Amino acid sequence: MDFSILNQTFFGNSIKAYLLFGIILLGGLLLKRLISKYLGRLLFIFFQRFSKEIKVEKFLELLLKPIELLITVVVLYAALNQLNYPLHEVIFRRNIGKASYAIRLIQLIDKVFLFLIIVSAFRILLRMIDFVSHVYAYKASFTESKTDDQMVPFLKELTKIIVIIIGVFVVLGAVFNMNIAAIIAGLGIGGIAIALAAQDTLQNLLGSFTIFADKPFVVGDFVHVLGYDAVVEKVGFRSTIVRTVDKTLVIIPNKKMIEGPLENLTLRNLRRVKLSLGLLYGTPAPVLQKITKEIKAYINQRPETNSDTHIHFDGFGDFALYVQVLYYIEIVDYAIYMNIKEEINFKIMEIVLANGADFAFPSNTVYHNFGNQTLQIKKDA
Repeated sequence: MDFSILNQTFFGNSIKAYLLFGIILLGGLLLKRLISKYLGRLLFIFFQRFSKEIKVEKFLELLLKPIELLITVVVLYAALNQLNYPLHEVIFRRNIGKASYAIRLIQLIDKVFLFLIIVSAFRILLRMIDFVSHVYAYKASFTESKTDDQMVPFLKELTKIIVIIIGVFVVLGAVFNMNIAAIIAGLGIGGIAIALAAQDTLQNLLGSFTIFADKPFVVGDFVHVLGYDAVVEKVGFRSTIVRTVDKTLVIIPNKKMIEGPLENLTLRNLRRVKLSLGLLYGTPAPVLQKITKEIKAYINQRPETNSDTHIHFDGFGDFALYVQVLYYIEIVDYAIYMNIKEEINFKIMEIVLANGADFAFPSNTVYHNFGNQTLQIKKDA
């Protein structure tokens, strides 16, 4: 068979070069998924000691697309190298003083592909960090302490920021041929200016370290801060994410979390209940005394309350005789607390009505004199 036809040239390239270009490009694109899975499984062998509980599918889910991107870039670069094109053609020239600088096409192509390869490699590294953090977050979910649940996402963000900074320096050095040592020295000189410009960011960063050091709260705690009653969901570098009782998501800067008063409601060992009962003015004193004693006896006999119960005739209001009820529930879980409080409220109502008393409501009584007769008119407020 005569293969000389493969050496025929069209547009500066032989048929053989075009075939190699097509075979490499098509083969690489068709096999990239298979190669990606194979490389992913090889990497998983290294990380398997971190992930005995995690299946390989989760690892491949994170790394499959970044590896495919890297393979695509390498295949495209290898395919383009099979073709001849004006690689040394100058596409940009600039004179600076007596020196002349020129950028050739081959240099631009090499730099673009080098940039894409570096970005793809660091993207794979970031996905590996995501996987390791996912494994440790899974393990932390089985521990009683909430500190590790809080530390895992924080360390994940810290590690990813460090890797991204290193990646930026690698790109600047490898792609743009910059002097990394000079850049770092320049950052040291301009550090004061950067610190002043990013003062709020630094304060929030220091706030995050303070939160981890002092531990005023951990992820999952129910706190009262800046007027919000909310559950802490995440502590990041700059801010803390909380979920309010209305199920809205609030993002609070870390410096705000530590510079003002913060109540950690989860750490309390009791829940206080305080309410004021308004009884009708016609309630006799003996009946009032009997009501207070029965309410106190009922609350004290419940196993969920402690003995620090105060039931007293508090005073005379505009429309009612007020009895103050103050007691503590030893269960801090909100749902259980509300159920107990409801049961006690129903019992208080039952005690009041059983003693022939009733609850008052705002009303006015107007007296009209007509000679020897007095007309009484009662109006609800």
